[in-house]
Amino acid sequence: MEIKHTALAGTLESSDIQFTLSKGTGVEINLDSQVEKQFGNQIRKVITDLLKDYDITDVNVRAVDKGALDCTIKARLIAAIQRATDTQNQPNWEVLG
Repeated sequence: MEIKHTALAGTLESSDIQFTLSKGTGVEINLDSQVEKQFGNQIRKVITDLLKDYDITDVNVRAVDKGALDCTIKARLIAAIQRATDTQNQPNWEVLG
C-alpha cells in the first residue's frame, strides 16, 4: 500500500500517542517517548508489525508517545494509515481481527 499524503492521528494527551505519516523511502521510525528506555522496542515492534500487515514499505513515521498502551498505539496508527492512504471507508478487516 502506498502513502498518498501526510496524515496525522492521535493527541499529545497523557496515555495517548500522536502519529504523523509521510512518504518515504524504506521504513523510518522516529520515536519520541518518555518511556522509550523501558518500552521503546515494544512500541517499535507494534508499529513495524502493523506497517507489515498493511504492506507499507515506504514511509516516514513520527511518533510522539505519552505512555500509550499497545491497543491505543494500534488504533492511532490504523487511523493514520487509513488517512494517509485514503482508505478511511475501506477498513482492512484482517488487520483489525
